[in-house]
Formats: sequence, structure tokens, C-alpha cells
Amino acid sequence: MLLRISLYLIFICDMAVLFYGLYIKSSDIIFGEKLIGISVLVFCFLFMPLFLYYRYRNKKLDDYLYKD
Repeated sequence: MLLRISLYLIFICDMAVLFYGLYIKSSDIIFGEKLIGISVLVFCFLFMPLFLYYRYRNKKLDDYLYKD
């Protein structure tokens, strides 16, 4: 339950930072691009691995493999 709530929080905060970076980019290009880059890094290296762990932690992965 804690992991699910933390995933929601990370996703909402990450999207907020991304859209704020896109909004602020029109007036301050360098700071806006930094916010967009930080948001992409958080999404790729923090959110996505946690999400994949959350979704596949109790699954039997042999059911998803092709066998000849």
C-alpha cells in the first residue's frame, strides 16, 4: 500500500514539474529546460523501476516467456 501511494505521489509531482518546466520555458529558457530534464530523469530512473517492481513482484514470469 505504501509503494502504491508513493508511486502516485512521484507521478503527480513529476508531471507537475514537467508541466511547470514547459510553462516557465517561455520566459526563462535555461531553468525551464533544467526542470524538464530533471523530470525526465526522475521518470526514467526512479518512477519506472519502482512501477515495474510493483507490477511484477508477485508474478510468475515463466508464464510470459515463449518456449519451443
